[in-house]
Amino acid sequence: MKLEKYKIQEFNQQDEADHKRRFEFIAADVANIDEVLQKLIAFNIAIPSWALGTGGTRFGRFSGGGEPRSLEEKIEDVGVIHALNRSSNSISLHIPWDIPENLSAIKALAAQHGLHFDAVNSNTFQDQPDQKLSYKYGSLHHVDKAVRKQAIEHNIEVIKYGVQLDSKALSVWLSDGSNFPGQLNLRKAFQNTFESLQEIYAALPDDWKVWIEYKPFEPNFYSTTIGDWGQSYLLASKLGKKASTLVDLGHHLQGTNIEQIVSLLLMEGKLAGFHFNDSKYGDDDLTVGSINPYQLFLIFNELVEGMDARGMNHATDIGWMIDASHNVKDPIEDLLQSVQAIKIAYTQALLVDKVALAAAQNNNDVAAAQEILQQAYRTDVRPLVAEASLMAGGALNPVGVYRKLKVREHLIKERGLKTVATGL
Repeated sequence: MKLEKYKIQEFNQQDEADHKRRFEFIAADVANIDEVLQKLIAFNIAIPSWALGTGGTRFGRFSGGGEPRSLEEKIEDVGVIHALNRSSNSISLHIPWDIPENLSAIKALAAQHGLHFDAVNSNTFQDQPDQKLSYKYGSLHHVDKAVRKQAIEHNIEVIKYGVQLDSKALSVWLSDGSNFPGQLNLRKAFQNTFESLQEIYAALPDDWKVWIEYKPFEPNFYSTTIGDWGQSYLLASKLGKKASTLVDLGHHLQGTNIEQIVSLLLMEGKLAGFHFNDSKYGDDDLTVGSINPYQLFLIFNELVEGMDARGMNHATDIGWMIDASHNVKDPIEDLLQSVQAIKIAYTQALLVDKVALAAAQNNNDVAAAQEILQQAYRTDVRPLVAEASLMAGGALNPVGVYRKLKVREHLIKERGLKTVATGL
C-alpha cells in the first residue's frame, strides 16, 4: 500500500488553521526557529524490519491482522510510516528473518518509497531450521570452535548482504551468557568473543562499522558475556576505529544513568548510535517515551551538547533506530508514536539554553541548572515537530491521518486477518 500525498494534504488542510495558531505561539519564543526546523527535517529514525508485526510476549503472540507476509510488504509498511512522518527514510534488516531474494528488485522497491537500508543485523541468538550446530550454549563465545566458526560465517554473510544493499554497518547483539555459576569460564568466554569479533571485523569493508550491543540479562540470568557498556567499549576499543558501542535504552538495570553512559561514549568517539524503546522493569521494548520521557530528553540533552562540541552532524554521524515490541498495539501506530516521541525529545534538547546552563554549572548553581533544563522539557514542542513534518510533505498528525485513511483495515483486506510477520 502506498499513500498518496494529496490525501495527506487534504487532512492537513482541515487542521492547518489550528496548527498555525499553536505553531506561531511557540515559535515566537524560539530565536533560531529556522535552524531548529531544518534540523528536525533532516533528522530521521530507521525502522527495523522485525518491528512491523505484533510483538507479544515470550508466552504468546497475537497477530493484529494485516501483518506483512514478506520483506516486500515490510518495505511497503515502512513506506507508509515515512509518507506520514517524513522522518523514517530507512529500514534495518535482520538476517536471516529478512533475506532479500532479489536484491535489485528490493532496492528498487525501497527507492520507490523514498527509503534506503540502514544497518544490517545478525542473528545468532536462536537456531534456524537448516542450522547444523546449535546456539543453545552461545555463539561467538561458545566453547566449541566449530560453533564459533558457524556464527562468524553467519555475520560475514550478513555483511555481504549489506554491501549489496548499500548498507554501511553491521549490528551485533549476542544472547551469549550463562544461567548458573560455574557454567562458564567467564574470562575464556569473553576472550572467545573478542577473537570471534576480530574475524568479523577483518571482513568489514573499509567504509563500514560494526556496532556492538550489550545487555545485562535475558535470556541468560547469571551472566551475559557482553553485559554492559564497559564490556562493549572494551571490545570496541580493542578491535579498532571501525568498532563502537550501540546503546539500547532497554538494556540497562533499573536506575542506570544512561545519559552519563551516552556522554562518555560520545566523548571517546565510540558511540555507534541507539536502539530506542522504553521500559518499566527491564528490556520491556515499550513505545519510546511511554514510560520515562524525561530520561529520553536528558539523553538527547547530552547528545546535542556532546555532538555540537565535536562538530558532528546530528542527523547522520551516529545511528538512530527503533527497537520495540508492540505487544497488543498496531505496529505502525506504535512506530509512528515512537518516532514522534524521539523528535519531541530532540526538539526539547535543541531548545535548552546552553550558554545559561554552562554558566549555572560553572557557578555550581544547581537550582538554576535544573530550571533551565525543565524549562525546555516543559515546553510543548509538538507544534514545532508538526511544522517540520508539514514542511517536509508529511502529516500534521501522523497517527490521526493513519486512522482516518483506515490503513490497517486496507492491509487486513489485502493480506488477511491471521498473517504473522517474521521477527520477535
